Amino acid sequence: MRAPHLYPLLRGFALGAFVVLGRELEEGSELPFAFEEHVQRAGPTLYELRPLVRAFIEEREPVLRAREDALLALGELRREPSAAIFAQAHAGPRATEDDALFRTVLLGLLVATAESCGGFDWDDEAFDRAYGALERSLFGERRRYSAIAPVVGLSLPKQASLSESLMLRPFVMTELSTHWPESRGLLPVGFAREPDRMCVLELRSELDGGEGPPDAPSEIADAVSALRLTTSASLAAGPVLFETLDGRPYGIRPVLPIAATQPPGEPSRLDAFRTPIAIDVLAALGDADGDPELAEALDRWELSIFQNDPFRAEQLRASLRALLGDTWPLRCAILLEQDGSVRELLHGELVALAEGGEVTPAVLEAVRRALVAALRAGDRRALVHELDRELLGLERRPSLRAAV
Repeated sequence: MRAPHLYPLLRGFALGAFVVLGRELEEGSELPFAFEEHVQRAGPTLYELRPLVRAFIEEREPVLRAREDALLALGELRREPSAAIFAQAHAGPRATEDDALFRTVLLGLLVATAESCGGFDWDDEAFDRAYGALERSLFGERRRYSAIAPVVGLSLPKQASLSESLMLRPFVMTELSTHWPESRGLLPVGFAREPDRMCVLELRSELDGGEGPPDAPSEIADAVSALRLTTSASLAAGPVLFETLDGRPYGIRPVLPIAATQPPGEPSRLDAFRTPIAIDVLAALGDADGDPELAEALDRWELSIFQNDPFRAEQLRASLRALLGDTWPLRCAILLEQDGSVRELLHGELVALAEGGEVTPAVLEAVRRALVAALRAGDRRALVHELDRELLGLERRPSLRAAV
């Protein structure tokens, strides 16, 4: 125990809150429950009723905060520098010191104890476990941040690391309900029941004591874009992502709308061949803002997957024009195909698109592949230069040819 001066005051607050909340239940208040379904691949589906103690406690926050034991605990916490750092990290910079300390330390400890007890029948061991976890987090020099977003439209044979901090992996049935028993109502329809709705994107980050969490919605949106480009899947994430800090609930945030909306199409699979491509594409997306034309090409393409002709055709024309310049039908055909007759066929399809024609399956695939090739090449302008060299009968550099 690193803070023996805090232990009796925090224990007194939690014990007093249990008495108050337990008395409310005895007088007729009802503790809400979540009906949780556990689908198993082999065997019967199991069902569980889980008490929503967090919601019950948070509704009574003003009553609990006004108690003498809460005021005594807050007074001691104000004198502990580590508690202030911890509270601001979990509550954010806009909360006052007392608000942050009460909600993250006192209320968090109370919720963790009540969840371990399954209600408000006091258990010393449950409190000691919750207090021990709080101390380890309170005095830690680094914070462990995690954000999880459900994914639909994609299956995978095994987990895949898309970057140092981002992973696509199978969903574990109880990982959300442990902290959010009501999470079932926030998941996509059919999630965890269908083969293409069984995985999540997880963002992990190690933070310094005073460092804020990453922009998880943007990171998840980039991953969705990379996977759409790689697999051509009808893929989306969300509608919300679930955040934890040091293993404690931190928040629930909406996923960006373009990433949370599932486009028309068919689901797909991220296999061993496509995974390295997705890794390259995701890494390159982080640098796309430095090339306005590439950023516009990507935005136009992603908007096009939600549209029908003639709007889709216009978006794809604009995407290829931004990516490869005014002579994009020739450059795109040279970029994507090696065989002369195949190049000629693709060029004809692209010319038809340029002249106002409708989108064909070959054109859809060509735009996606061209974006992937440009991202993997690393330098779009250099790639365009090399394509022009090839049009002049000169040899394209091997490194840029391999990027296709």
